[in-house]
Order: sequence, then C-alpha cells, then structure tokens
Amino acid sequence: MELDEVDLRILSILLEDGRASCREIARELGVSTATVSKRLKKLESSGIIKGYTALLDHEKLGYEITVVTAVTVSGGRLLDIEREIAKLPGVCAVYDVTGPVDVMVVAKFRSRKDLSKFTKTLLAMPNIERTCTYVVLTTIKEDFRLL
Repeated sequence: MELDEVDLRILSILLEDGRASCREIARELGVSTATVSKRLKKLESSGIIKGYTALLDHEKLGYEITVVTAVTVSGGRLLDIEREIAKLPGVCAVYDVTGPVDVMVVAKFRSRKDLSKFTKTLLAMPNIERTCTYVVLTTIKEDFRLL
C-alpha cells in the first residue's frame, strides 16, 4: 500500500496520541471525519496499523532489569528456536541478525532471579550453543515509534 501525506499525518498523530478520535484527527488535518475513518480502516486492513496500545513505563511497573542477549544456534532450527524464545516471559523483541551470532533478544525482568531463570531456560533449549547477556545500565532512548 502506498501512503500519501494524509496517511502519514494520520499515523504521526496516532503515534503521539493513540487515543485521538477520528474527529480530532480530522480537525487537525483539515479533512472530514469520514476521510479519516476510511483511511484508518485501510491502514488497519493493510496491516500497517497492527493494533492500538498504551506506552508504559516498565521501570515503574517493576521491570528494573533490561537485557540484550546474543544467542548462537546450531542444527538448522533457527526459526523454530526464535519462535520459542519469543514466547518466553519478559521477551520484548527477537531479532534474526547477521554477524557472529544468530539471534538478538531484548527482554525485561523484575529481578535477578527472573533473569537467571530466563538464561537457564535459553541454555536448556535444544540447538542453543551459547548465549551472551548484556545488562543495560542506563536507558538513553527506548522508543519504537518511527515515522
């Protein structure tokens, strides 16, 4: 689907305020509410808008530990392993990457005990050769809202 300026502006507004109504968006863009509604339905049906959610402060919710874990996989089951990792509690992102490792995982935990359990679960999975976990000391920026 090719996006025009109106589509991009709608997305930009929603990234700033996911609760903005069609009427509010229409007013800001100078178009009709029906136009915004139609565009939103098209953006949703095409999969560009996957859903609506709130931005949370994970630290205030008790997730004080963020890690980036590099995973090396053997045996040709990379996609299966990645799907299993994605299901684990605390996992925020799973990336199939190039370079000396196969997978990068971003995860958040409430305690060292939870992180330890996660790491031991990874190492117990078949075809995982090794992991290397980096603990985030300070988060400078964490925002996946791009446009």
